[in-house]
Amino acid sequence: MTIIILLITISLGIALFFLGAFLWSMKSGQYDDAETPAMRMLFEDNGKKEGS
Repeated sequence: MTIIILLITISLGIALFFLGAFLWSMKSGQYDDAETPAMRMLFEDNGKKEGS
């Protein structure tokens, strides 16, 4: 019975750690612009020469 309590405690600790990491990444703006990087490859870059 003690092992079940120990495993539940460890799993809750890991879950809270990942929840905290997710909330921190949301506050720091990690997921603010999800559209621009996907569209960037569609536009031609005039600064680079082809073939070099």
